[in-house]
Amino acid sequence: MDGEGESITGLFERREREFMLSPVRVTVKSPMEQLEVGDMTLEKMREGESLELPRWVAEELAELNVADVQEEAFEVEIFKALTREKMLGAQQLSVLQPNFYLKMRRRLAAVKAGSEKGKYRREDYERLRATCYDLIGRRLSKLLSVSSSANLQTIGEKITPEEKVFFTASRSRSEEWKRSLLGDS
Repeated sequence: MDGEGESITGLFERREREFMLSPVRVTVKSPMEQLEVGDMTLEKMREGESLELPRWVAEELAELNVADVQEEAFEVEIFKALTREKMLGAQQLSVLQPNFYLKMRRRLAAVKAGSEKGKYRREDYERLRATCYDLIGRRLSKLLSVSSSANLQTIGEKITPEEKVFFTASRSRSEEWKRSLLGDS
């Protein structure tokens, strides 16, 4: 699953489908009778019960305020990632979890939609978006810098699948440019 030959947009769409089907732990906030969600049937659940559900079901239950998704808030996760990125040198990349950008896209969309409905303040969305842009800019700058000298094996464990596609394309263009300049085409 390296995404070679696949557009970044296509890669995001495919990975987001996989992400939404992946299991996530939830804690039930209020008792529920048997419930049909899509093609799934959820058995009776008690308040405080913890169980794993596909992410899309968990998000629906969280939106209905009947369950809490048990994972670190994305705002905390991105703040930690940005802090790590700022502390490292220009050619050093911190490790991002493979689903980091998927979470980022979903959280940005949720906060934007929530700000339009009054659930969040517009400033919350703008602050989150600015933090995302800052992290993306830093990561892209480092990836471009590293792509001219490193190979995927040296940084592959630190970058996301989407960044691997970007890195591979950047490295290819960089190599082509060098060959053209040196007359080695």
